[in-house]
Order: sequence, then C-alpha cells, then structure tokens
Amino acid sequence: MGERMKDKVVLVTGAGSSGPGWGNGKAAAVLYAREGAKVFAIDLRIEAADETKAIIESEGGVCETFACDVSKSDQVQAMVEACIAAFGRIDVLHNNVGISETGGAIDASEESWHRLIAVNQTSVFLTCKYVLPHMVAQQKGSIVNVGSVAGVRWIGFPYAAYTATKAAVMGLTQNIALQHAKDGIRANCVLPGLMNTPLIKGALTKGYDGDFDDMVARRDAQSPTGKMGDAWDVAYASLFLASDEARYVNATEIIVDGGLTAKCA
Repeated sequence: MGERMKDKVVLVTGAGSSGPGWGNGKAAAVLYAREGAKVFAIDLRIEAADETKAIIESEGGVCETFACDVSKSDQVQAMVEACIAAFGRIDVLHNNVGISETGGAIDASEESWHRLIAVNQTSVFLTCKYVLPHMVAQQKGSIVNVGSVAGVRWIGFPYAAYTATKAAVMGLTQNIALQHAKDGIRANCVLPGLMNTPLIKGALTKGYDGDFDDMVARRDAQSPTGKMGDAWDVAYASLFLASDEARYVNATEIIVDGGLTAKCA
C-alpha cells in the first residue's frame, strides 16, 4: 500500500464497471485506496459499487458505497451528505460517469442528445455544486473530471452529443478552477483517448459496423503505440491530479491517448 493519498477522502462517481473487467472508475477507486485514501464509491448500480468495495477491502483498504443517479439533484445532494456522514470530509471529487451514443447532428435523436447532456454534463455540475461548499469550508480540495479527447478532436465517426458534452466538461472545469483557486481548490480534467474498457462493448460498437473484434483491431491500429490504453492509464493520471504532487496544476487537461491527438491523419 502506498501513501500518496493517505488520510484523504475520495468520492468516486461511476466507481463500478459496466461489465467484466476494469472500467476507468473502478480502477481509479481501487488505486486511490491502494494509495491510502478512504473511498466513497458511487454507482447507479449498487452491486457494481459493491464489487469495487470488495476488491478494496480484500486489499486492506476502506470503502463505503452509495447508489446514485448523478443526473438527479436530490440524489446527488443525498450522496454528498452520506459521504460527509461516513467520513467527515471530501478531499477529492472524481467524476467518472459517462455514456456514449453515436450519431451526428442530423440522425441523433433529441432524446439521445438530452440523455447525454444529463448524464455526461449535468452530473458534473451537480456533484460540484454540492461538494464545493465542503471544500470551500476546508479551504482545500481537488476535483478530477474525466473527459475525452472526443471533446477536442474528431475520432473517426459522428459522435455529436458525446463530443459536445465532453467539450462542455472542460469549460466547466476551468470555470470552477479559476473561481475557487483562492479557496485552495484545484480542478482538472483527464482526457482519455482510445481505451479498451468494458464500456466500449456497448453503443460504441455501432460506430464500427457492429463488429466488436474489428473495432478493437481498428482502434489498436489508430493508436501511435499500436495498442489502445486501458483503465489503469486513466487511473494513474487521475491519481497524480488528485494528489498533492499536483498542487500547482490547475484548470488544465492531461491527455492520455498514446499520442493520438498529435497525429494529422
């Protein structure tokens, strides 16, 4: 066990995994715990959060779980109150919740547009809205929002709503970071590129003609490294931003994509 997050309380949304294996939130929650943090693991499905908790506790860590739809204000408020009741403070807010649906401005439905805004964008606003007062009172805190390189680059097929929400998260993060820098609070984004996590086995496959194996091969080939990254690559970048090692890193983004967004073609 490490000590980079010793005595810190970390609230992780989307701390479960959408399928077998390691999703970004699950890996981050476990890594925070391995570095000494007390983790408050949030997921829409409590069984997914409980699976993460079981891993953390099997390694001697501390974790509590809570079921929450982070796009709902009343549930987010209850979530934050439950974390304070359990641990007394919140040192790090790690926003990992996100869904993806393909479709451009013409063919994407309005329902899909509003759904992605609620889950990917409004959720970040709401968690920050209710966590920030506690961080202001402490005069210290770190917010890590997981975005996507899709917010800054075309990634190969129409992805209008997802792209829009991830770009919005970056703008919101900068706004929060600058407003609350004087309060000892930092806010930054991690922007994953092409990652191999359980989430890509869902709606994203449609952007690759529905063939999962072909999708994996094509995404591997797109990466300058010849291989997609995984949840641990995102987790370690998040750990740095959350830790005191990044005490002067604020209002910025760390791109975790193997060099993908530096390519011209």
